Amino acid sequence: MIDIKLIRENPEFVRQALEKRGDSFPLDEILEGDARYLKLLQHVEQLRARHNKVSKQLGKPGDKSTELIAEMRKLGEEIATLQGETAKAKGGLESLLLQLPNIPHPSVPLGKSASDNIVVHTWGEPRKFSFKPLPHWELGEKLGIIDFQRGVKLSGSRFYVLKGLGAHLQRALISFMLDTHVKEHGYKEIYPPFMVKRECMVGSGNLPKFGDNLYHDEEDDFWFVPTAEVPLTNLHRDEILDAESLPIYYVAYTACFRREKMAAGKDTRGIKRGHQFDKVELYKITKPEDSDEELEKMVADAEDICRKLVIPYRVVQLCTADLGFAAGKTYDIEMWAPGCNEWLEVSSCSNCSDFQARRANIRYRPQPGAKPQFVHTLNGSGLALPRVLISVMENYQQADGTILIPEVLEPYMRL
Repeated sequence: MIDIKLIRENPEFVRQALEKRGDSFPLDEILEGDARYLKLLQHVEQLRARHNKVSKQLGKPGDKSTELIAEMRKLGEEIATLQGETAKAKGGLESLLLQLPNIPHPSVPLGKSASDNIVVHTWGEPRKFSFKPLPHWELGEKLGIIDFQRGVKLSGSRFYVLKGLGAHLQRALISFMLDTHVKEHGYKEIYPPFMVKRECMVGSGNLPKFGDNLYHDEEDDFWFVPTAEVPLTNLHRDEILDAESLPIYYVAYTACFRREKMAAGKDTRGIKRGHQFDKVELYKITKPEDSDEELEKMVADAEDICRKLVIPYRVVQLCTADLGFAAGKTYDIEMWAPGCNEWLEVSSCSNCSDFQARRANIRYRPQPGAKPQFVHTLNGSGLALPRVLISVMENYQQADGTILIPEVLEPYMRL
C-alpha cells in the first residue's frame, strides 16, 4: 500500500510513477475520498470537544440545566452518526488504496512492455549437442517419469503425474535447494500452511486485485497460497519488531496454486505451466536503508543454485511496465532449456519496499522508545519448479534418451 501522506502531499509524483508502470488508475478518486474522510474526521473531533465541555459542566455541583442535558444527548447522537459516516469513508478510501500498485524504484528502467527488460548478465555456455535435444515432455514420456494422461484423468488439463525417478528428482531438487539456503546462505526454514485467511492475501497484495487467479474455499474462507510469499509476509503481521532482529531471512517450500488463464495454444505442451506447482521461496524482512543491498544478495543466493546445477542462466532486470503489483524493483533469473529452445523463468526476486509492510502492519523500532517505522520486505524464488526440473532434464539428456544427474544432486538421489 502506498502511504496516503505521499499521495496527499505529492500527488503528481505518484501519478507519474503509476504512468511509468502503464497504470491509469484515477488518482483523483483517492484524493477526493481522502479529503472527504479528513473533513468528517475533523467534524467528529469538533463535536467530541464540545461533548467533553458539556460533560464537564454537567459534572459540576448544582442544578443540571435541561438545555445542557438535551445538548449532551443530541451531541451523542450526532457523534454516533458521524462516526458511522467516517468509518464508511475510511473503508472506501482504504479499498481504493489497496488497488494501487507499488511505486517503481528510481533505478528501474523505463519501459512499455517486457521487450524493454534489460539482460544484466549471463552465466555459462549452452551445451552443444551431437544430436537434436528433445523437449522434456518427450523425454518424460519415453522414460516413464512424467504421465500426462493420468494427470488429466485425475484433475483435468494442466495437471500431470511425476512417477518413479521423476518424482525422486523433484524431491531431490527441493531438498538440495532448502539445504543450500539454510546451511550456506543463512536462511531459517519455515514450513507454513498451504491455506491462509483472507487478511493474509490482502497483506501480501494478492487481494483484492488478483482474486480471480486464486483458489478459494468459500465455506471456511480459506485461500490456497499462490506462493509461500503469502504466509511468510504474514508471519509478523501486526507486530513491532526489534531493530536487532533485522534482517530476518526465511526460506520455505510449498506447493503453489494458481488459476493459469493463458491464451489458447500458448505453453500447452509439457509441465511449464500448471495450476499446481512446487517452489522454494526466499523471503527477507529488513530495515529500509538495507533493502537495496539485500535484494542483490537474494539474487546472488538464487544464482548460486543455478551455478551449482551447472545450467546456463541469465539475470534480467524488469522495466517499469513489467513489474509485479507489489514490487518496486525486480530481477528475473532465467535458465536455458535446449529442448524447448527458450529461456525459462525460474526465479523472480523483488524488493517490495514498505508496500506489503503497510498492508500487513509490520513495523520495527529503530531505537528503544522510538516511533515504530515500517520495515521493507523482499521475496524471490530459490528456485521454482517444475521449470528447474525441465532445465535439468533437457540440459542433462543423453543421445540414448537417458538423463544424467547433476553432480550436486547425486547424494539426494541415492535410494
